[in-house]
Amino acid sequence: MSDAMVMPSSRRKTATLVMLYTVLVGYSLITLAPFIWMLITSFKAPSDVFKIPPSFVPTMLFTDEPFANYTEVWTKRSFVTFFLNSAWVAFMASLGQVFATSLAGYAFARLELPGKNVLFAVVLATAFVPVEVTIIPEFLIMRWLGWIDTFASLIVPSFLVGAFGTFMLREYFASLPRDYGDAAYVDGASPFQIFYMVYLPLAQPALVSVFVIAFINNWNELLRPLLFLNSPDKLTVPLGLMSFVNQYEASWTLLMAGSVISTVPLILIYILTQRYILQGFVGGGVKG
Repeated sequence: MSDAMVMPSSRRKTATLVMLYTVLVGYSLITLAPFIWMLITSFKAPSDVFKIPPSFVPTMLFTDEPFANYTEVWTKRSFVTFFLNSAWVAFMASLGQVFATSLAGYAFARLELPGKNVLFAVVLATAFVPVEVTIIPEFLIMRWLGWIDTFASLIVPSFLVGAFGTFMLREYFASLPRDYGDAAYVDGASPFQIFYMVYLPLAQPALVSVFVIAFINNWNELLRPLLFLNSPDKLTVPLGLMSFVNQYEASWTLLMAGSVISTVPLILIYILTQRYILQGFVGGGVKG
């Protein structure tokens, strides 16, 4: 009797797992399809891009110069300059955002300030304001400061764009035991020393998460560089990719090769910091 009941139950579990993995594999293929097509196209000759029916064979891999598209993008189209500019802007902007949001998150979580809940709600409300609403005043401010065509116009404003980071770090700091801060206070530590020497090291996963998200956002930023930068030697990766498409033609193979190059750093950063990102989101209560 028990064996007869166990068999159907085990079969149901197996069928459920098969269905679950089928759905996950299907979803993964749909998600990865654009990236796979981008990678294949980056190894094609321009004449092979619009073949009918479409070809999934990277034809240039079987030639004497399989990486010709990547070589041209990297050496002849100033992509090294674009890459380094984006890396510098994204790194500095993300570092500044982590600094600003960690202070704000700790203040909202631990300090007793009058009206801090109202102020926190106002900070969260800024996340719902699209950048198109504030970009004109921002441009006027950058022009008044003389920061047009400088990296400061891209880096400094990111210090103040931290609603998500502030929320995440506030939740993470609030989840940490108060006993650590109380013990440091008894030992004579100041509020800033408690923040810097006690709670900040404990919030490493959340800090890494905020840094990675800010880095990706700044790396992919297009509107601000398009409006604030003029000099060719200051352009970032998104603007560099736009240079492969003009009014009359588009270098699709070079565009795909540049897109692959621009995606690699983001994938590597996520792989290297995945453990911290998971801990940061779970510890900060940002789930789902």
